[in-house]
Amino acid sequence: MKAKGLASQHVRLWFTPGLHIKRWLLLLFVSIVMLSLAVGYILRDAYSGGWRFPDWVGVATLQFLPRVVRALMFGALGVALIVLAFYKLGQSILGPFMVRGRTGERGLVEQLYRFRLLAKGPRVVAIGGGTGLSTLLRGIKKYTGNIVAIVTVADDGGSSGRLRDEYRVLPPGDFRQCLTALAETEPLMTELFQHRFGGDGSLSGHPFGNLFIMAMAEITGDFEHAIRESGRVLAVRGQIVPSTLRDVTLCASVGAELRVGESSIPRGDERIDRVFLEPPDAAVNPEAEGAILDAELIIVGPGSLYTSILPNLLVDGMVEVLRASPAVKVFVCNVAGQPGETMGFTVSDHLQVIEDHVGGNLFDYVIVNSNLAPALPASARDAGITRTMFDRERASRKPLHYILSDVVSTRVSSHHDPDKLARVIMKRVWR
Repeated sequence: MKAKGLASQHVRLWFTPGLHIKRWLLLLFVSIVMLSLAVGYILRDAYSGGWRFPDWVGVATLQFLPRVVRALMFGALGVALIVLAFYKLGQSILGPFMVRGRTGERGLVEQLYRFRLLAKGPRVVAIGGGTGLSTLLRGIKKYTGNIVAIVTVADDGGSSGRLRDEYRVLPPGDFRQCLTALAETEPLMTELFQHRFGGDGSLSGHPFGNLFIMAMAEITGDFEHAIRESGRVLAVRGQIVPSTLRDVTLCASVGAELRVGESSIPRGDERIDRVFLEPPDAAVNPEAEGAILDAELIIVGPGSLYTSILPNLLVDGMVEVLRASPAVKVFVCNVAGQPGETMGFTVSDHLQVIEDHVGGNLFDYVIVNSNLAPALPASARDAGITRTMFDRERASRKPLHYILSDVVSTRVSSHHDPDKLARVIMKRVWR
């Protein structure tokens, strides 16, 4: 039953508008009909000229049946053979290029359908970093292939920090996560990029993908070029660009204390007063600027408010470009607080922090999780983490469209679900 359902689904896809296949099949059928007419005219002249065919020809061509019946039989057989021939021809020619996954090989028509459908999707720019941005990308890539992910370059912790200090390059960690999120290759390849070396040696703690990007940067001589080439290796759907090409450091003032470096900011229970970049004149990447101005839909978040979202918005010229863009702008609020950054924050608190840093009226829509039922993980509860609450009365003071929907992951209930989030964005914002 399952095989029959899959087969019927593939047949329906052949007749879906926009594949750019049926028009050429129709032209092919017209060509075959014209050739058949040519052969028919020749045979008619042969018959009228007195040609004599052997007796077995009459039996083979079913001349003992009425002409209408013969026409229907030969026509149906011809169409069936043409369809079979082109199906097998497509498999033979395109077989080496078919995408393979855990569930086997996708059909040719399914790949064509996905390619055409995604090519028609909106031009989306996603801004952020870390786990939040990669979560969004995993869901949104199912609706459009026109994606540009703009990634923060302020990360200085873990493997990225070690590579950044040693080689003075942009941190590769967030770029690696975006690459694997947008990848269309076999799952084994994405697992390879995410594989983190163990042990106590010099490679300990480094994900393979970080080292791959670093090696590619040395080969190509340019970090941006390295990201593009790495994307080709993973068959990435979309582009990934840094928000700025400068080597920047994220700093924060917490009371009388100055914290330097992204990894040192989320520490303790004190509320962060302000974050800023050093140097403050790090200009927006021209490639990111062009993508924003060309976008139809811009999504900021989810992600760490102070260490993933604001580092992008604080880049010199970024907010001005966002305001100049005609795109619909969406802010995705986190589903739970983050230790050291947004513990106890409401939705309005998130928006107020952004307004205090870069000004207000930046977004058209705010997406808020409405499903509070799934319990947070025990480790999160032990750390005092709570859900991000929607303060309706305070939120109503801002001219924003709030979309309350179930976007929480049932597997990791402190994070967004990629499919739920993408569905809400595409069905309720981009419609």
